[in-house]
This record gives sequence, structure tokens and C-alpha cells, in this order.
Amino acid sequence: MHAVRFTADQSLLDFIQAKLDKLDTFHDHIISAEVFLKLEGADSNKVKEKIVEVRLMLPGKELFVKEHDKSFESATDRVLDVLKDKLVRFKQKRNDISSPAIVEAQSQEETEDEVYETDEL
Repeated sequence: MHAVRFTADQSLLDFIQAKLDKLDTFHDHIISAEVFLKLEGADSNKVKEKIVEVRLMLPGKELFVKEHDKSFESATDRVLDVLKDKLVRFKQKRNDISSPAIVEAQSQEETEDEVYETDEL
């Protein structure tokens, strides 16, 4: 975790770490994660919003999400919601059984099942 141009409180870092640890339930092959905490408007001494960026490394894929909010905690929650959706979609694509050969084989099986059902009558 990287706090850009400020020192992050340990409780905030622990909060983010606990939230990131829960991502393992959505994808079991997460290699690593990099978190950047930034303050928007820090140059003018008036912080407008807080930004959380997360870069998640997966085998053959990198996911990046950036969210901003009034607090780091709420921005982290928003980042994790987006990451959960992305992880689920990535896993579904990876495990998708909609290749043309498989779809054709499934449709042939369904056709054969229908033929057997009509013969039984």
C-alpha cells in the first residue's frame, strides 16, 4: 500500500487489507494487489476528495479500479464492489463453456434427448 504525499493511519491500512483479503472468495488465483491512496487537492491545502486506486494482478490479466469519495473507507468499499464484479466476470469468461464445439455438442445431446422422448410415446 502506498500513501501518496501523506502518512496513512495504521487503522486505515488494516481496514483496506481486511477488505482486500475478502477478494479471495471471488477468485482464488490473485497474485498480488497494489493500493494507492491519494488526496485530491492536497497541493492547495484543501483536500476535496480522497482517491483509492487498486491494481490487482491475476494470471494473464491485470485489473485496475480507481474510485473517489469523501473518505478512504467509502472509496475502498466502492473499489471493492467494482473489483468483485470484475473478478466474477473474469472468472466466468475463463470458465465459460460457450466455445462453438461445446455448444454444438450440447445442442446435439438435447436433440437426441428429444428423439428418445418421442419414441417412448
